[in-house]
Amino acid sequence: MLRLMAVHAHPDDESSKGAASTAKYVAEGVDVHVATCTGGERGSILNPKMERPEVLANIAEIRRQEMDAAREILGITQDWLGFVDSGFPEGDPPPPLPEGCFALVPVEEAAKPLIRLMRSFRPHVVTTYDENGGYPHPDHVQCHNITVAAFEAAGDPDAYPELGEPWQPLKLYYNHGFHRERTQALHDAMIARGLESPYAERLAEWKPDPAHDRRVTTRVPCAEYFPVRDQALLAHATQIDPDGPWFAIPLEVHQEVWPTEDFELARSSVPTELPESDLFAGVRETVETMSS
Repeated sequence: MLRLMAVHAHPDDESSKGAASTAKYVAEGVDVHVATCTGGERGSILNPKMERPEVLANIAEIRRQEMDAAREILGITQDWLGFVDSGFPEGDPPPPLPEGCFALVPVEEAAKPLIRLMRSFRPHVVTTYDENGGYPHPDHVQCHNITVAAFEAAGDPDAYPELGEPWQPLKLYYNHGFHRERTQALHDAMIARGLESPYAERLAEWKPDPAHDRRVTTRVPCAEYFPVRDQALLAHATQIDPDGPWFAIPLEVHQEVWPTEDFELARSSVPTELPESDLFAGVRETVETMSS
């Protein structure tokens, strides 16, 4: 069985980044495991309908329940790495991060539970965020840092020998789901249909960055699984407003205009040709050869 591990910073990230690809691979028989770095304890409530005293008072437990629901919808297994949400510091200058939070844990220490998990789950492919975190949340940047460290250490018999038998994943990808090219295409499609685009203001301030757009190496066709992605997103009710911008663009527009989820191949020890349409390109052949 092929195995995929997605490493995410908070509960809901697994549903907003690569979830349709996840559902596609699960349907194809791939064993998909999500590692969630933090409990999302300091996340803001982004759905006005959930801004209630009893929700605020129990946000950590509620976010765990939301993750349970999303996990069942996606058909995955999942582990919490046990770190505390750092929150998103706002202000000029931003305030210091809270003591003991995930982003302040030294990378060589924070990578340990992920190395242990990689060695026990034994993924062939790992996905996470790029060095900018996808956006500059300190937990997303730290998620990148520990995933790269774990990917490089998991197969080294001399590194962290107390954390299990070595296992080297074959490929590492970064999520690139929210790049400008995709956003512009969805915006243009809405305007062409005489509909209001939720991206007009954002695009006006978003300077083109062709070098960043070229980082996408792999586009996974998964439009038929967009409904599963949306169901998983809605399970995170404290984070996702069903009447908000996430769902302002009709599903059929998403499916027609941008039917893929996009990734950047960051590391590979198997031969593959770019561009790709499969996270397991080169892996399938290698695994078949090893098992025959």
